[in-house]
Amino acid sequence: MVEPERWTAFTTDPTGGNPAGVVVTDERPDPDTMQRIAAEVGFSETAFLVPDGPGRWWTRYFAPAMEVPFCGHATIASAVALGSRDETLRDLVFDTAVGEVAVSLGRDGDGVVATLTSPAASVRPLAAESLHALLATFGWAADDLDPALPPAVGHSGGDHPVLALRDRSTLAAMRYPFEQLRELMHAEGWLTVQLVHREDERTFHARDPFPVGGVVEDPATGSAAAALGAYLREVGSLPEDGRFTVHQGVEMGRPSRLDVDASGTGGVRVTGAAVRLP
Repeated sequence: MVEPERWTAFTTDPTGGNPAGVVVTDERPDPDTMQRIAAEVGFSETAFLVPDGPGRWWTRYFAPAMEVPFCGHATIASAVALGSRDETLRDLVFDTAVGEVAVSLGRDGDGVVATLTSPAASVRPLAAESLHALLATFGWAADDLDPALPPAVGHSGGDHPVLALRDRSTLAAMRYPFEQLRELMHAEGWLTVQLVHREDERTFHARDPFPVGGVVEDPATGSAAAALGAYLREVGSLPEDGRFTVHQGVEMGRPSRLDVDASGTGGVRVTGAAVRLP
């Protein structure tokens, strides 16, 4: 097995963004090998890619504690890694456990930028008892929520409950008991919890606990940003052109920027840069 590359996505600064392992190899590794390598790398996800035809890549994602069906930041990191090797690459398809994920590559003054189109995105209500348990886990009350953005579950390759908080300070002070939230998320089948505060029509601040993957918090979560886009589209709170920006990782000291386009129907587009780590 080749040595994993280490990248950080949704940033051009090595000290920011969400780190991901990237393994490009000629043969499909077995799940135990991928799980072991992901645990050794220690990032929230490591992506494993095997060429599967022109522009196509068999792709799997592993967190330190589990396989993840789809991971946005590792997709961005992997695409930028491939684009950095071959400047002719423009359009890629990642064959993931949840289906095809299209990725387009572009270039700007900071290097390669990737845009993924998420798997089919959808939204469903968050059950009252699930909301009650989630609020209790964080020590919040219903009055802490933004009444203009009701709780729901967004799906984009995985389920992400969306809680919009009224005050930025409440989000910034987020704490939770790791095992308690992990057990709740396992029981509900949630991948991360998308906690957001809307600053204005185009600007969101987010924090994403990920205890089911063995990680306290993600500094940038592309799949959750896509789920948020689907959610905003569903509740009619998108800007007219469907575009907005998510700022995440600030409280962790790893600021990240995720540019989202939820216009139209179907999958949601999420754009970001990435930089290789030493």
